[in-house]
Amino acid sequence: MSTPPRPVRLLICDDHAVVRAGLLALLGSAPDIEVVGEAGSGEEAVALAAQLVPDVVLMDLQLGPGIDGVEATRRSTALRDGAPYVLVLTTYDTDADITRAIEAGATGYLLKAERPEELFAAIHSAAQGRTALSPPVAGRVMARMRSPRPSLTARELDILGQLARGLGNRDIARALFISEATVKTHLGRIYDKLGVDTRSGAVAVAKEQRLLP
Repeated sequence: MSTPPRPVRLLICDDHAVVRAGLLALLGSAPDIEVVGEAGSGEEAVALAAQLVPDVVLMDLQLGPGIDGVEATRRSTALRDGAPYVLVLTTYDTDADITRAIEAGATGYLLKAERPEELFAAIHSAAQGRTALSPPVAGRVMARMRSPRPSLTARELDILGQLARGLGNRDIARALFISEATVKTHLGRIYDKLGVDTRSGAVAVAKEQRLLP
């Protein structure tokens, strides 16, 4: 008799205890998935990923105080020993969120509205290093490939987000722990890519192109 495959070792990261409890109950019904830990913050997720060495981290994006899911993804996938694959599970599907998560190293991007069987399949795909995308997300990615939009880096998207909040260069620099000169350099690149020459113009185009959360 052949030996059954080892269950996928999964770490759950979500800052809502009720959501984590629901996921634990749901995933507990899958014989080929073993939840080895749960985290309520990005920092905890990174620490547990290093300690427990899961195959996959199921990562929410918005995690309250501390680092967000994107930064936690970046740190988790950069672990030296047994870096896990990261499958984002979120309610957010803006181009900015998708771009930042994928650039940070996420293998898949799933929406919380998906059916349980889709979640199970995505976890197994992620464990094998295969891309897993919710249909709406996949549709958005394909649309961008057919009609490319301005390609902003993760840092440029961060600055654009602060810009949309009405922050000046000094406040943006403080919020992102960079210099004002660096902010000005990035703003110049953002203006060039979006084809604008004002802060309000950049925000307007970004919203039109759905580059902002």
